[in-house]
Amino acid sequence: MPEQRFIETNGVRLNVLQDGPPDGHLTILLHGFPEFSYGWRKQVPYLAAAGYRVWAPDQRGYALSGKPDGVAAYALDELAADVIGLIDAAGRDRALLIGHDWGAAVAWWVAQTHPERVARLVVINVPHPAVMLAHLRGSLAQLLRSWYILFFQLPWLPEWTLSFGNGRGLTRALTTGTRPGAFTEADLDAYREAWARPGAMRSMLNWYRAIVRRPPAMPAEPRITVPTLMLWGVNDLALTRELAQPSIDLCDDGRLVFFEEASHWVHHEEPDRVNELIGAFLAAESRPPAA
Repeated sequence: MPEQRFIETNGVRLNVLQDGPPDGHLTILLHGFPEFSYGWRKQVPYLAAAGYRVWAPDQRGYALSGKPDGVAAYALDELAADVIGLIDAAGRDRALLIGHDWGAAVAWWVAQTHPERVARLVVINVPHPAVMLAHLRGSLAQLLRSWYILFFQLPWLPEWTLSFGNGRGLTRALTTGTRPGAFTEADLDAYREAWARPGAMRSMLNWYRAIVRRPPAMPAEPRITVPTLMLWGVNDLALTRELAQPSIDLCDDGRLVFFEEASHWVHHEEPDRVNELIGAFLAAESRPPAA
């Protein structure tokens, strides 16, 4: 059965959902906006049953985890350092990383800046950072889809807008364009409870503020050297499918799978297929090399 533990890492206290055998391959699942560890409820039992040691943290600013003050605390390098700290806390040299949305952005960054700490990488519906930056600069279509990032830079108004009506704005963000049944009312209640925690809304938005105000220094070499699987729901309202192939092209060993009928929330909409693909990909880490 899963258990929750608080772990100190990089100066912040993170709530971490843990499951699976203690000696299994460490597998860290990084949620995105506006979810928390609960967002992996359809993946954690599958991976634990397959023998992986699963850690799914509420990332900083979310749910039960610490919520440092100030935008600088949510810079991408700080978020990546949290993950490295979790790997250290587990007493491991490397981990398997799985990320969705903002969690995928953090996973990309850890794999790019600390490849020696990542055994395999799975990213869901977020492009390589260099590809995202290029498209924001050169694609009007993507810039228009990313309008909310600019809105989130405003003081207090985004917090008020998204909190109004018991989190009506964030509920709409989860359910608009999403396959019916992907989120139950009980799921949405769990999210609303997390969003209502003191300081949570501002901290969650500070991730977006930090990427604009304190962007990381892009490495001279953008290539990803660790084996990478990218899963992409084509009906993503915020990110175009044109971002996917250039991202996987920057991977030395990459595979891209499109879900033609799924949205940004593909791991909620098609969990069985997502789990099977992730399971097969991660299992390759344990196989002996071919003779």
